[in-house]
Amino acid sequence: MTDDLLARHDVLLADLDGTLYAGKDAVPGAVEAVVNAAARGVRTAYVTNNASRRPSEVAAHLAELGFPAATEDVRTSSQAGAAMLAEQLPAGASVLVVGTVALVEEVTGRGLTVTDTAEGADAVVQGHSPDTGWRQLAEATAAVRGGALWVATNVDPTLPTERGPMPGNGSMVGVVRIASGKEPQVAGKPAPRLIQEAVDATGAERGLVVGDRLDTDIAGGNAVGLPTLLVLTGVSTPADVLAAPENQRPTYIAADLSALTHPADELAPGPRPGWQVTDDLVLTGDGDGSPEPELDALRALCGAHWASGGGPAAVRGEGDAAAKVLAALKLASG
Repeated sequence: MTDDLLARHDVLLADLDGTLYAGKDAVPGAVEAVVNAAARGVRTAYVTNNASRRPSEVAAHLAELGFPAATEDVRTSSQAGAAMLAEQLPAGASVLVVGTVALVEEVTGRGLTVTDTAEGADAVVQGHSPDTGWRQLAEATAAVRGGALWVATNVDPTLPTERGPMPGNGSMVGVVRIASGKEPQVAGKPAPRLIQEAVDATGAERGLVVGDRLDTDIAGGNAVGLPTLLVLTGVSTPADVLAAPENQRPTYIAADLSALTHPADELAPGPRPGWQVTDDLVLTGDGDGSPEPELDALRALCGAHWASGGGPAAVRGEGDAAAKVLAALKLASG
């Protein structure tokens, strides 16, 4: 049996934005990787913090791009947030929804009623909507300050777009947090609820969490005790990985999802052929014998730096090859 990364897992718990697609387009190689996984019997669960679209709409978008996706394969933070509300509220309780119709439908589907005013609201649930404005945030603030249960579908500060990062749900949640002095319960990554729901729904026994963000995808996978694969196709950069706090360190590091067919041990942070790292993070060598010189340099640096405690890092390269690789990784510090 091939000991590639895919062979070690039965379900991929994959993020969407920045991992499988960027805006309206698939990330290069992502469709082929997921189709190949399905052909080998490894299912993909599409796990997204974005609460603005119905699961059926997410599945349709994925299918249009070529991914093997059905509605039941999609898990959104709106589903997890509505479930959290239903567990803590009696049937028919009134919920002030700050978000799209997709979130409203999840809430009403749980036997709760929806309101748009603070008066009489038993709870507030807050998810991303491009139409959220001051009046909605003001009503949410009044309800939370009055003692309403508060659930945020996610707290991502930014949302990736074709124009670059824009304010995400976390930025809007921050407005209510500051104005009310309260803290919400969180349904989406990095809180464990959303990923655990995906695990339960798929029956995963050897799940792998895949994503492009350390602070949500990787931290979320670590929170539920699953191995994680960081792909450098979205938000987090090599510098972010090197400086990552312990709860955000990935099990595996790759350029993109094509790495699923690479030997698993070659993707893990630690010593790699052709590179040497000193205690003070000086990289030497020429990458000779390495199938991925740049990524292997990053894996070697992470292994050494994390073993010594981690934190902000100043990296130097000795020799032309090391200097060139660090420049490509945007890690050179002089």
